[in-house]
Amino acid sequence: MKLTLKIWRQAGPEAKGKMVTYPLDGVDGDMSFLEMMDILNEELVNKGEEPVEFDHDCREGICGSCNMMINGQPHGPQKLTTTCQLHMRKFNDGDTITIEPWRAAAFPVIKDLIVDRSSFDRIQQAGAYVSVNTSGNTQDANSIPIEKAKADEAFHSATCIGCGACVAACKNASAMLFTSAKVSQYALLPQGEIEATDRVQNMVRQMDIEGFGNCTNTGACMIECPKGIKLENIARMNSEYLKANI
Repeated sequence: MKLTLKIWRQAGPEAKGKMVTYPLDGVDGDMSFLEMMDILNEELVNKGEEPVEFDHDCREGICGSCNMMINGQPHGPQKLTTTCQLHMRKFNDGDTITIEPWRAAAFPVIKDLIVDRSSFDRIQQAGAYVSVNTSGNTQDANSIPIEKAKADEAFHSATCIGCGACVAACKNASAMLFTSAKVSQYALLPQGEIEATDRVQNMVRQMDIEGFGNCTNTGACMIECPKGIKLENIARMNSEYLKANI
C-alpha cells in the first residue's frame, strides 16, 4: 500500500507543535500499525531527519503505552484493539491517516506522540491497593468464599491497562472509567472492603487534583476502551463515594 501520514510533531512540552505530512510506500497489510511507524522512522533516519517519537513496550496489547489518536479515534478503527495490535489491513491503498497524541490537560505532551500519563499512576497510588499482611500469617485467597459473578466482574475491571483511551475519547477528558475500574476491582472483593471508604475518597480526590473532567454520560469511553471496561464501574464508584461520604 501507498499511504499519506499526517503526524503531530512537537519537539518538547513547551514547544509549538504542528502536523507534518509523510508519504510512505510498500506498506504490507500484515504489518502492525507500530511496525508501519518503525518503517517510517527508518526512512527518516536514513534521510538524516528526526524520527517520530512514540511510546510502546510489550506490543501485545497488555501494557497500554501505545497510545495514539488515529483518524480521530483512540487506538484506531478496530474495536477492542490497542494500537500495537491494529494491523494495516484495516486501511486501504491511497488512504490518508492522521496520527495525533492524546489530547488532555492531564496528559501533557512530552514529545511528538508521547504524553505523560503519570497522573494515572498517582491516582492508583492514592488508593488502588490492598494492605496485606505478608509476615507469614497470610490467609490463602482461595479460602475466602466469593460469588462467581462478583469475582468475574472484579477480574474484568482489573483488565484495565491504563492506556488513557477513555480520557482521549471523552469531550471532558474524564478519567472516571479508569478510576472506577480500579475502585471496582477491590470494592467487589472482601479483601478490599477494609479500606473501601478511604480508597474511593482518596482516588476521586486525586483524580480531581490531576485536572480530569467529570463524566459526560455519553459512553464514548466504553466504546473506545480496548478492553471493553463497562460503564457500570462508574455507577459503582459513585455509589461507593456516596456511601463513604455519608
